[in-house]
Amino acid sequence: MTAVPANLPNTATVDAPAVLMGYQQRWVADASPLKVIEKSRRTGLTWGEAADDVLTAASARNAGGQNVYYIAYNQDMTIEYIQACGMWARVFNYAAGEIEEGFWDGDEEDKHIKTFTIRFPASGFRIVALSSRPSNLRGRQGVIVIDEAAFHDKLDELLKAALAMLIWGGKVRVISTHNGSDNPFNELVEDIRAGKRAGVVHRVAFQEAVADGLYRRVCMRLGKDWCAEDEAAWMASVYAFYGSGAEEELDCVPSNGGGAWLSRALIESRMSADTPVLRWECKQGFELLPDHIRAAECRDWLEENLAPLLAALPEDAISFNGEDFGRSGDLTVHVPLIQLHNLTRKVPFILELRNVPFRQQEQVAFYLLDRLPRFTGGAFDARGNGQFLAEFAMQRYGATRIQQVMLTESWYREHMPPVKAALEDGTLVDLPKDADVLADLRAVQIVKGVPRVPETRTTGDDKGQRHGDAAVAVALAYFASREINKGPVTVKSRGRRKSQSLTKGYR
Repeated sequence: MTAVPANLPNTATVDAPAVLMGYQQRWVADASPLKVIEKSRRTGLTWGEAADDVLTAASARNAGGQNVYYIAYNQDMTIEYIQACGMWARVFNYAAGEIEEGFWDGDEEDKHIKTFTIRFPASGFRIVALSSRPSNLRGRQGVIVIDEAAFHDKLDELLKAALAMLIWGGKVRVISTHNGSDNPFNELVEDIRAGKRAGVVHRVAFQEAVADGLYRRVCMRLGKDWCAEDEAAWMASVYAFYGSGAEEELDCVPSNGGGAWLSRALIESRMSADTPVLRWECKQGFELLPDHIRAAECRDWLEENLAPLLAALPEDAISFNGEDFGRSGDLTVHVPLIQLHNLTRKVPFILELRNVPFRQQEQVAFYLLDRLPRFTGGAFDARGNGQFLAEFAMQRYGATRIQQVMLTESWYREHMPPVKAALEDGTLVDLPKDADVLADLRAVQIVKGVPRVPETRTTGDDKGQRHGDAAVAVALAYFASREINKGPVTVKSRGRRKSQSLTKGYR
């Protein structure tokens, strides 16, 4: 964003809120070449964008000035935007011409498109607002703003033309509420989140906007005092107005999402019959045995089943691990990843634990991580009972290598799309060719617009309960490989004082 003019009045002593609310400020302050925002209705994003666009067009070239092209999908939006630009030009005290009406000077196909232009003589730049899709933006340079993008015809073609401006220093801003999960706008959002396309995604749902002061701003405009009870009643009335469409219109959840998020064909294409699944189930009453008996039985199982697999791993690779925790109901699943020199992540095996006592879960986890080649980082499920093991692992291996993850909706929203992208481009491979692992990955669904495991449980081949455990562990492992990949690390476990150790003699 270019600097606000120095000749604005000093309002430091005025008891008034900032002109732009927090989410508007964050949007305007982001100077990324491509930025996208999924938003609720009536949050004032276009109004805030108009302020930034005036600053851009009124600035000299050496201060970041450029032409701005605003494209809406109807004329009412176009007029509202250009009037907001005119208002901001007056507020900033910039010399600007009157709003000019004309027609798009592109090719023959679009010569009928009506335009509204504000020129800034001092900079030589202009804002051009139009209410349809010009078939030819190529050859132009500046900032492109596509408003309510999900409702444009042929948005994918418009984006191709707009993104060409990035090559010569232009910028693209895409603003929209959702219009279905299969819409090119939602695909753009998912591509950026998955890392398939460079860019930044912002998000402001209705409740977040209200928490940031939206209703207080409404009260200011209406000249009424704010109170919490009125705000709650107002929010309820807005949700009632949108009815069944509230999730999409207000909560940024694209409609028509459902079914399995990962196709069977995609998952099976990344599976290998050579990748084993190790499963250890403790019988009821095992937890009542003396500590040294449980420790010995666990150690024997590890030496017999896990040790040979660990010994076969390449010593020159680096490794990561993801863990989804369960005790008496769901499984605990460990998914190691071996990263090769070409950055491909391979799953050498998956380890599943059912009904394993807490102390043996610690024993298994430390046995595994101590022997993975050049262990670089892990992500542990830190919800509920899993918090104890996540914390112990962090204490043993360090906070820079162990992430204690609370699996929230926002975590799934940000970190599940890269998993799908890695499966699609072949950088995450060699999942076990196993029916239960396949079912866990197929259990991931779009829930309120977010790919995640729903609350329902399934039954595995062993007749035990599953809750997409392998899918969550895979996501945590890939997250660890992305977030904690700080280069090869040689790991030597540090000893712990006897008074603190829960695993004395377990290794």
